[in-house]
Amino acid sequence: MRATPIIDPHHDPAWRSRVFWTLAAAVLLAPALVAVEFKPWLLFEADNLRVTLRFLADFLPLATGPEFLTMVAREAWRTVAIATAAMVLALLLALPLTLLSSAALSISSLSGRMHPLARALRQALRLLLVLLRSVPELVWALVFVRVLGLGPGAGVLAIALTYAGMLGKVYGEILESGDLQPTRALMRNGSGRLQAFFYALLPGNSRELTSYTVYRWECAIRSSAVLGFVGAGGLGQQLDASMKMFNGGEVATILLAFVLLVALADALSAYLRKVIG
Repeated sequence: MRATPIIDPHHDPAWRSRVFWTLAAAVLLAPALVAVEFKPWLLFEADNLRVTLRFLADFLPLATGPEFLTMVAREAWRTVAIATAAMVLALLLALPLTLLSSAALSISSLSGRMHPLARALRQALRLLLVLLRSVPELVWALVFVRVLGLGPGAGVLAIALTYAGMLGKVYGEILESGDLQPTRALMRNGSGRLQAFFYALLPGNSRELTSYTVYRWECAIRSSAVLGFVGAGGLGQQLDASMKMFNGGEVATILLAFVLLVALADALSAYLRKVIG
């Protein structure tokens, strides 16, 4: 009888591969760190520590005046409104682009090979999604501020265009990575694309789609802070004003409001996943 080999639990058979890829990653990362002048030890020099501590000390005490808190609450609501309106516009643009560019809903590919015209259309739409998400929302905001003037409208359009490209790309990947058999079965039996989407493709991927959508809404809230620095309204514009006035207490209060908004988005995402699941 052949003896069963004894496996040493302390021996990793893949250690050579792990060491190789770790060293390869270090070799590739080192030039990048040099190029960006990454020097974290400078943070711990005496002069820099003194400046950092003085900067953090300016955050206390928090600004808690009734008038200021009322303004923060009003601008927080405006920030949520900017993010929500931008997400609605992004969805209105991303959903049709996703349905038209996704190979999962291609009727011509049911025979095994997608029609050349359908393939060309999908590639053109995917190129449009690449274009939308390639331009940062800050650049879009600068354009719309010049066209529409200062205010939330510029921020809404800027976030909507960039996020439409992001949503369209990720939605397509989620739909195409799931189980396509029910969808293809419906289309083979005469179902239209929308019917196949709502009755087969969407139910099987609803949790992932909902989670990513709420995550993007959370990101839109944070993006509105950045866009506020170019006059797009919301808490970001107030944050910019407080920083220019060197009022650390107001800055800390506004940052705390952002933390609460992100926590709210995270709780909403968990609740929706629980309801759908």
